[in-house]
Amino acid sequence: MFRLWGKLFKDTHLLKDIVIVNDDNSLNRTKKIFNAIDDICNQFDLSKPIWLDANVSEFQCYSKTRFTQDNFIEQLDFDFLEIHVIEED
Repeated sequence: MFRLWGKLFKDTHLLKDIVIVNDDNSLNRTKKIFNAIDDICNQFDLSKPIWLDANVSEFQCYSKTRFTQDNFIEQLDFDFLEIHVIEED
């Protein structure tokens, strides 16, 4: 089982959160992550974030990263979107 936790924060307060579960063993880790991010963005009505080098490095080390205004084209009404892998097969 693969689970990714998506959280929206503003002024250090959690606004929304969601856990996306993926049981499809035919997908690799990268596809599971991108599918989960797509689901999170659909649920939160957001465009997909742009992965910067800092996000890639942080995610590779910690299985966690934050997407701020720099990662989105449109103006945000929150401070950041954080994703965190909380369970992997």
